[in-house]
Amino acid sequence: MAHSAISQMSVAVPLQTDSSFRRSTFKATNLTFSDKSCISMQSIDLKAARSRCQYIVCMSVQQASKAKGENPKKPGSPHNIHLYSIASTRYGDSFDGKTASLCVRRAVYYDPETGKEDPSKNGVCSNFLCNLLPGDKVKITGPSGKMMLLPEDNLNATHIMIGTGTGLAPFRGYLRRMFMESVPIKFNGLAWLFLGVANTDSLLYDDEFTKYLSDYPGNFRYDRALSREQKNNKGGKMYVQDKIEEYSDEIFKLLDEGAHIYFCGLKGMMPGIQDTLKRVAEERGES
Repeated sequence: MAHSAISQMSVAVPLQTDSSFRRSTFKATNLTFSDKSCISMQSIDLKAARSRCQYIVCMSVQQASKAKGENPKKPGSPHNIHLYSIASTRYGDSFDGKTASLCVRRAVYYDPETGKEDPSKNGVCSNFLCNLLPGDKVKITGPSGKMMLLPEDNLNATHIMIGTGTGLAPFRGYLRRMFMESVPIKFNGLAWLFLGVANTDSLLYDDEFTKYLSDYPGNFRYDRALSREQKNNKGGKMYVQDKIEEYSDEIFKLLDEGAHIYFCGLKGMMPGIQDTLKRVAEERGES
């Protein structure tokens, strides 16, 4: 049986506040840890291009360092590159444009027969990152894939965000942009976050989101699906798709009115969500 622990890492990234990134921004960049806290601060030298879009909030970086050892599936080759979505806006957690945040889940494997940890089967990249010490350097590359942008044409729009585990990362960047940062044009729509995790201990940024609920009750909704602590209406485990089904009438009404919907997390979560949405749509007489 595999068990995981969650660590949050912050990465120091010198950026200009009016800039976005070229595709090659992080190419062959060395990353240095320089803070002794559990939220490790790292520094990177970057160059940025001027931005044409006001709402750039998320992209991915690839952890490209060669951890000790070789790829067991490709003898003689280094381990595969691993993708991480950035969990902050371009201004970073310190609002100075010098940090970016990653959510890293440490993957640890315990042998089901002995109950003991088997380091040979632990997650290579997550443990490599979580075991780094202040001053260590990491080679990264990216961004990878498409940048996620908030639509600029309607600041009153509804955004429904569905994520599991560390798939929360890009949505956290969205929400900081919407509710925490001082920006010229303020978001005045509705952001609705659905988060699926195993238990309360696995909730990420929960205090931050709870504060949004208190400060912006008319603009933010936050629903959690805790599979090991909650039951769905059939008595089974509560997964994020069950929470979606619970609010399906509201969700479909908002989608009919032009709401944007986003999904982020393990690919394995999508079949359950898609099946739920399809079943609800058929029950409503929609295709």
